[in-house]
Amino acid sequence: MVRVRSRGHGGPGGAGDARGRVPAARSAGRRPRKPVAVALAAVGAVLAGCGMFGGDDGAPPGVVEAGLGAAPPATAPATPAKPTVPPGGAERAPTGEPVTLAFAGDTHFAGSSAAGLTSLGPIGQTLSAADLTMLNLETAITTGGDPAPKEFTFRAPPSAFTSLRDAGVDVVSMANNHGMDYGVTGLADSLRDAQAAGFPVIGVGEDDTSAFRPYRAEIKGQRITMIAATRVLDDELAAAWTAGPGKPGLASAKDMTKLLSAVRAARADSDTVVVFLHWGVERRACPGTDQSGIVPALVDAGADIVVGSHAHLLQGGGWHPTGAFVDYGLGNFVFYSSGMGTNTQSGVLRLTVQGRAVTQAQWVPARISGGLPRPATGADAEAILATKGSLQQCAGLNPNPPTWGAIPGATGTAGATGPAGQAVASPTTGG
Repeated sequence: MVRVRSRGHGGPGGAGDARGRVPAARSAGRRPRKPVAVALAAVGAVLAGCGMFGGDDGAPPGVVEAGLGAAPPATAPATPAKPTVPPGGAERAPTGEPVTLAFAGDTHFAGSSAAGLTSLGPIGQTLSAADLTMLNLETAITTGGDPAPKEFTFRAPPSAFTSLRDAGVDVVSMANNHGMDYGVTGLADSLRDAQAAGFPVIGVGEDDTSAFRPYRAEIKGQRITMIAATRVLDDELAAAWTAGPGKPGLASAKDMTKLLSAVRAARADSDTVVVFLHWGVERRACPGTDQSGIVPALVDAGADIVVGSHAHLLQGGGWHPTGAFVDYGLGNFVFYSSGMGTNTQSGVLRLTVQGRAVTQAQWVPARISGGLPRPATGADAEAILATKGSLQQCAGLNPNPPTWGAIPGATGTAGATGPAGQAVASPTTGG
């Protein structure tokens, strides 16, 4: 595997991965534990209404009471469109070698989650098993600055980058409503420390151009581009936190113009385009139009994958009627909640991509305990998967990839396949 032209703050500019290792070591040099996860294919006989299944190794759940509480009742479900050949389906047929991407949700190192500054624990084996791993870093990386006038402010020391790299994380987004919790000073420290660590950070920058600058990697001949932005900013802070010409800040998608421009530019020279958003409403399990309403525009601009977080609980993931893959809510990840509420249901989204096509999707379930996501086991793993799968309907997403039809070359995926490359229920190999 060769990674080239990695961009974003702190990332290397030449060949090799962000951890300074021989890139092929990611897939061949490690021997990760094999979490049991099954593709987002129909497994209703196992878990009613759930298209995801797996995960059987981990640690016992914590006993500290949850800090954010349970989710409110879901909104009335919408019937997802039947899988079909969407507009541009032929353009999204699988091409090239399969590449595995992994995504995780909200991560800070406050309270009990400070344990993650030493190690993220066994979940690192799942993160490291993917070819490329990204998550939402929801904290300033600084020991200075002044806290913003808001209820919750997070900051962490520069060692956070070391811990994330050691756990298998390749790139993070800081485009969220905590990225500038310690002001311009905290942002400058975050950018400086990312550069010093050689760790790619996107979604923030010295100006709007750098804030929207994507992370790029070439893996197995596939050109992967990742763009990050936030739709969530405190009203009284939005103007100060939004990056502009000559003004440091976050990549804001409150106005979609710059984000759509960045996606169109990425589409021109990428095989796979990923948009990672901070969006939605806290504790709302089903996406509103503030999320679902912008997906068509992102797909029209060229996005193949749209994922994000902010709700502090899981939201639905699956194939959008356009054929793109969408996950509205990855939930909390390294977070100071504990107990057995919905806000501690966690996991890692694993996608197999071949060019513009996501051919397989898996949710590897975890439960946050002691501030860290622990691979879930037994009945708890099944409960988390049932939650994740049940949310596909109100998200208007399909559990299976589109039926592309008789498209030449639409053959293999990283796992088992059915007709026309359709993913079928099978355990992942973790690799």
